[in-house]
Amino acid sequence: METIQPWEQLTALVKSTDAEGARDFMESLEPLETVRVVSRLEEDVRAQLLSLLSPEDAAEVIEHMPDAHASEALENLSPTEAARILEELPSNTQADLLGDLEDVDAEAILAEMEPEDAQELRELAAYPEDTAGGLMITEMVQVPVGLSVDQVVDHFRQSSEEYSGYDVQYAYVVGVRGELVGVLRLRDLLMAPVRTKVENLMLRDPHSVRIDAGLSELVHFFEEHHFFGAPVLDHEGVLCGVLRKSGVEAAVSDQGAETFRRTQGIVGGEELRSMPLLLRSRRRLAWLSVNILLNVFAASVIAMHQETLEAVIALAVFLPIISDMSGCSGSQAVAVSLRELTLGTIRASDLGAVLMGEILLGLINGVVLGILIGCVAWIWQGSPWLGLVVGGALAVNTTLAVCIGGVIPLILKKAKKDPALASGPILTTITDMCGFFLVLTMAAFFLEKLR
Repeated sequence: METIQPWEQLTALVKSTDAEGARDFMESLEPLETVRVVSRLEEDVRAQLLSLLSPEDAAEVIEHMPDAHASEALENLSPTEAARILEELPSNTQADLLGDLEDVDAEAILAEMEPEDAQELRELAAYPEDTAGGLMITEMVQVPVGLSVDQVVDHFRQSSEEYSGYDVQYAYVVGVRGELVGVLRLRDLLMAPVRTKVENLMLRDPHSVRIDAGLSELVHFFEEHHFFGAPVLDHEGVLCGVLRKSGVEAAVSDQGAETFRRTQGIVGGEELRSMPLLLRSRRRLAWLSVNILLNVFAASVIAMHQETLEAVIALAVFLPIISDMSGCSGSQAVAVSLRELTLGTIRASDLGAVLMGEILLGLINGVVLGILIGCVAWIWQGSPWLGLVVGGALAVNTTLAVCIGGVIPLILKKAKKDPALASGPILTTITDMCGFFLVLTMAAFFLEKLR
């Protein structure tokens, strides 16, 4: 008996417009299973699912979708439906999704929202994604300075519907211009006499982050201060939002994943197998077609030493080993430089410091690896000269690869090119060419002893 897959069950519920059944089915899934099931739906079925559910339930489904699927589904909804769903999402998620849409689609959705909310969302979407402004949420409790405890409690009760979806642990006390003057812990509020003024309870001069602070600065902030969140201020000290530590951690993870994709030749952003086949093919070929040309240059070095290779055929066994080991060593250096550039611990101008930091490491690793592969060649062919050629070439090429791998991202960064995307093909070509050249040139020099 053929098993019905969960996405097939959900598709049947959606096509039969069974809203209650679809909602119950989604609630029965674990979060990871929800991602898997929704990603297997056809594009039009995903949009129909969101349209069928209530805005609150649809927003919950959206939060489990990859951004590429979520923005695609919103584009397939009417602007009114998309706006109602967006209103149920956290402000930072709203801004991220709108930023993924075409400008025309985003504006059509914003036109269906309250003018004040739409303007706030436009301002949020304008901040770079890797800054405090791009990561913060605006769902927070603000109370004016000068209020008493009972007035603040009344304010909470009157705004209970608005605050019900907030993760409220603190209230932020602001002045007449909206400037942050203190932070009020709810525990202190509940335990204080009703006539006590909030300025007598609040924590003055709280730690905060600037709205334009970059990701590396935010990571350092939360490493230094073990907070769950922090207020975000503009240049005039006005409270703009709240930054969660979890949001920074998610941004670091996303940035790492994006960097990894680019180093592996996945260009153009997110790629999922549910995306159009030709789009995925075009994105991959953009990198692979360049890489094949670079490899032709590396192969030309072998062609120039064809006679040497024919005379000592054993060299052919070691060429890919030397190329691969040197490439791996260089890739490690590339990864460290990319990470340090991301964290801000080095700049594009720090070429000298990076080079000096890699030379000694490259020499140590190169000599160790060279001795190992040299011994293998000696034992296999019984020729110490072959071991010397192969081991010496690997030692030198590893040192070169580590040095080059360390500085290539900095050079590309200085030239305003993508260091993650271009470092891999450049490093591979250089290490292949140098490795082949060193082995074959040294072999040609010792050819009489190798015969």
